[in-house]
Amino acid sequence: MYLDTMVYSNERSYVLGWRMSRKRLTREDSRDQTTQRLLDAAQRLIAKKGLSAASVEDIAAAAGYTRGAFYSNFNSKGDLFIELLRRDHAKTHAELAALRNDELSLDHIQARTRDLYGQVYHDNESFMNWIEARMLAARDAKFRTKLNALLAEKRGQIAEFIEYFYKRVGVDSPVSPAAMATGFMALVEGMNLSMLSSPSDVPSGTAESVLTLFMDSVMHMARQQGRATP
Repeated sequence: MYLDTMVYSNERSYVLGWRMSRKRLTREDSRDQTTQRLLDAAQRLIAKKGLSAASVEDIAAAAGYTRGAFYSNFNSKGDLFIELLRRDHAKTHAELAALRNDELSLDHIQARTRDLYGQVYHDNESFMNWIEARMLAARDAKFRTKLNALLAEKRGQIAEFIEYFYKRVGVDSPVSPAAMATGFMALVEGMNLSMLSSPSDVPSGTAESVLTLFMDSVMHMARQQGRATP
């Protein structure tokens, strides 16, 4: 009798747990899930085939949806592409924003920044999508406007971090933070493009070392200048 009661209790707990895990998603949650699955599918397909060759139907089918589901979430393939790039940058931006914290030591900020940018674009799919965006913007004025707005936002976020770091050190940056951010973005893209197009000349380890050295050197020189400034 006691054993039967335990079995019944366990079964009842399992059923209740299963029912809770199967709780109906809200409309907002369901829409967000659909959006993320479409973006995941688009990231793979666009990196592999290019934006032109990756049709709306291809992206929707790869995500497990119909063409109608695609247009319920995005107005166009271009809008989806911009959102994909924005999502890709969001993680890096969140980490940079977290480092603008006066409670963190400069050693910690420098080490974390070095690691963060040593690994930037380490995911080839993400980097291929950024290169695809650059090429499309060169040919499509309408898309260029959207991409430039996103790049300005990205550049501004990096510039804010650079400005914060120099203020923490107590010195002025040698050029404007915005110009430094532009130069660093160009270096990152150039190194990764060389790595992908000529892997025998620029293996991934070399690209990572160069990016790490550059960022570490800039921050080290700033701190050295700060120590020398009364």
